Amino acid sequence: MDSLLQGPRGRRLCLELAMEMDQEIRIAVFHLGYKLDPGAGRSRRMLTMSPSGEVPPPPPEPTVNELAALITSLDLKGITNQLVQNALERAVDTARYWQEPDGEDVLAAASVIARALAYVANGVLRAPAAESWTREAEVRQWSIDWRSAGDPAPLAGNPRQKLAEWARNQRAGEVRAARERRADIRANVGGEWWSIPHNLMQSTGQIPQGLDLVEDSLGWENATAIPVAGTGQILEIGTAADWIQLCREFPLKVTASRRHDWFRTTGRDGHWVIPDWERASSRWDAVHLTVAGYLHLAGRALEVDPAEGTASVIAGWNPDTTFWLNDVVRESGEPRQHWHREHNQDEWTLRG
Repeated sequence: MDSLLQGPRGRRLCLELAMEMDQEIRIAVFHLGYKLDPGAGRSRRMLTMSPSGEVPPPPPEPTVNELAALITSLDLKGITNQLVQNALERAVDTARYWQEPDGEDVLAAASVIARALAYVANGVLRAPAAESWTREAEVRQWSIDWRSAGDPAPLAGNPRQKLAEWARNQRAGEVRAARERRADIRANVGGEWWSIPHNLMQSTGQIPQGLDLVEDSLGWENATAIPVAGTGQILEIGTAADWIQLCREFPLKVTASRRHDWFRTTGRDGHWVIPDWERASSRWDAVHLTVAGYLHLAGRALEVDPAEGTASVIAGWNPDTTFWLNDVVRESGEPRQHWHREHNQDEWTLRG
């Protein structure tokens, strides 16, 4: 339970679940979250007219203590796998590492609300849906191509070439950022904020769940799920120690290129590193972030080396996703699946 509540995405999942279960909680979070949101610029209060045509005074807004009481009064027997999945999708969808946390994330981190969410976390972790959150990468997974069946594409290849190119670009970008970006940590500048190379082959363990667990989604309406099979040495990221050890073994300095964005999202001003994925490929063939690891770690400032004052952030990495560092994964030969969802709809439909 503690690990779930230590992570901003884990806390957000619990808050989203509470909102799914009770409309009064949803309304209270709407008001309180708006007041805490760094982008709040004008009132979102809904105006209603009385029969005389006058605007009535607004109802009293809830307090955080009242919201906490509502949360701890929930009947946890009402938790279902679908509600947990919906909350997980929202927690992933609302992640952002290039700006300040939104008002709901700030609210979930407030001490009185975080204590109340511990009650919800107990129910979450007893739900059958949570049993798969620690599952390690399996041999058979799915690679997602966000295109329709009529626009097929081969799997991404040449990982060593791509990693070498990525490493060169990262080092060049770091030099450029150190030269060009303003020293003021609060300056309105930014750039590359993710901590993994996105041009590599990646796969997920479950379909269709993996279609919805996507950070910074572009709202795709078509997807081709390609069955793949991979072997080799796979590093599991499930705890802070897993990520920290990787960063210690293969550190890549990214302070200049990440410091403004990661200060906004974590509040920490200091030196930053991420794994040097090119060098890490000499030991590991792939690396997998479990759902539990994601909820516990994503978006946090994880201290890597206290002596050097370095920390790291897992950013831009979807839960239950494996990144393949070496050429050890192949399309399995089983049928591809083609999924579609209607415009502005959430549910995916299997087309074949």
